[in-house]
Order: sequence, then structure tokens, then C-alpha cells
Amino acid sequence: MTILNAFTVDVEEWFHICEVDKEEIKFENWDKLESRVTGNTLKLMEILRENNVKATFFFLGWIAERYPELVLKVKKEGHEIATHGYAHKLIYKQSPEEFTKDLEKSIDVIEGIAKEKVIGYRGAGFSIKKESLWALKIIAERGLKYDTTIFPAKRGHGGLQTFRLYPHLINFENDLKLWEFPISVVNILGKNIPFSGGGYLRLFPYWFIKQAIQRINRKGQAVMIYIHPREIDVEQPRIKLPLYRKFKYYVNLKTTESKIRALLSDFKFTSIKEILSL
Repeated sequence: MTILNAFTVDVEEWFHICEVDKEEIKFENWDKLESRVTGNTLKLMEILRENNVKATFFFLGWIAERYPELVLKVKKEGHEIATHGYAHKLIYKQSPEEFTKDLEKSIDVIEGIAKEKVIGYRGAGFSIKKESLWALKIIAERGLKYDTTIFPAKRGHGGLQTFRLYPHLINFENDLKLWEFPISVVNILGKNIPFSGGGYLRLFPYWFIKQAIQRINRKGQAVMIYIHPREIDVEQPRIKLPLYRKFKYYVNLKTTESKIRALLSDFKFTSIKEILSL
């Protein structure tokens, strides 16, 4: 049996990096910075088109508001439009009220452009952890059908190492429900190792990524691939970061496109909406 895996894109700019205390990339200065998101996103769409793959695009509300034509182009190609929040804020650094306001603003902006209901959410930095699990109920209360913010491994911005590894339905009171599709990890020697997106996808050799996907697919489970448009942009401006974070954000950028093409050739992908039959 062929397993359909999820291909997802977090539509954000090259400067949308969490917890970097640099004046030039603070929220109030975003409009002053060079924009590269449209060209990079269109290139990703071209690669997906060549492989006849439909994906889920998690739009930052701030991006959608400034580039509504990009939202419409993604929709026209038949991809799913979902939300990445509005201002790329870590969830555990917000109050429930602040989170609700950010989420609602993003939904209003994106639905106003796409003229279709948004049913999926992914938070910045995968920042639902133990102390911010309250966010899941708010997401469900706002009418969304699924979340994909849980990172079931050790992580700087979040991480729930003991969380369930595969898509499952969460039930709240009053018959409120929400699907959770956690980020994919592979268990090696008792540790959950992320491999399927961001710096992990760029760092690991393709043979390791391929074997990890095959291992999960043999269990009858789908894998989640996540990409940021900046990760195919070798000419993007570089932000001065500590050595570890510089490595994480810029390692192997030149390999991203070839790995994406290999993945799309070796495995079957679709949107989260299709996998969950929502």
C-alpha cells in the first residue's frame, strides 16, 4: 500500500527567525527589509507543479496581508491554504488572550483574501509545549479542524518528547474536537530524532531521510515534510547570529532543492487536508 505523506510550506520571510534580539528584524521594522518570499514561494510551487503534488501552505497573516496575490496564486494551483498565525510570535510567550487575538487576526486576513475557510494551524517555532497546551483548545474553539505545532522531540522553542507521534484526534468538552498532526520523528536508540524539515532536512544526508520515511511508512503512518521558502534561497541576506544558530539556519542551503526533488520523486505527497479527509 502506498502511503500519502504531507508536504507543507511555512510562508514567511528570510528574517522571520524566533528569539533573535536584533533591532533591524523586530516586528516594527519588517516593512523596511527586503522581501524575498514571493519569488521563493513561486519557485517551490513550480517544483510541486512539475511533480503534480498539492501541498499545504501555512501563510503568516502578515505575509498574506502584504502579498494577497501570492495567496491567490497558491489557491489557484489547488494547494491548501492554512494559517501560521499573524506576527510569528512564540505561543508560550503569549497569554491566551494575546494568542487568540493573533490567531483570529490571521484567520480574518487569510479568509478575506482566499474566500475559503481556513481549517489548519501551525504555530511559530513549534511552540506548543507543556505550559502552552491551552492553545489547542483555543484553536479548536476558533473553528479550525487541525493543528500541526507539536514537536515530539527535544527542541529549543518547544518540544513535547512524550507526545504521541502520529496524527490523532483530541477531544475536548462539549463535543469539541481537533486533529493533531505532530512533526515527524524517528526513534533511534530510544531518542526521537527529527529529520523531515528545516535545518534537520538540510543537515542530514538524503539516505538517512529516505530510510526514516520508509521506516515510518512501513508502519502505515504518514510523514510530515515542512519547508520555509528561504531554505531554497542561497542568496538570502545573512543575519548575524550565534554560531550554533547560524549553523542551524544556513547549513546546506544549496542542498535543499535537490532533496525536495528527490523526496517528490521517491514518495507520494499531498496536503494535510487530504490526508485527514477534512
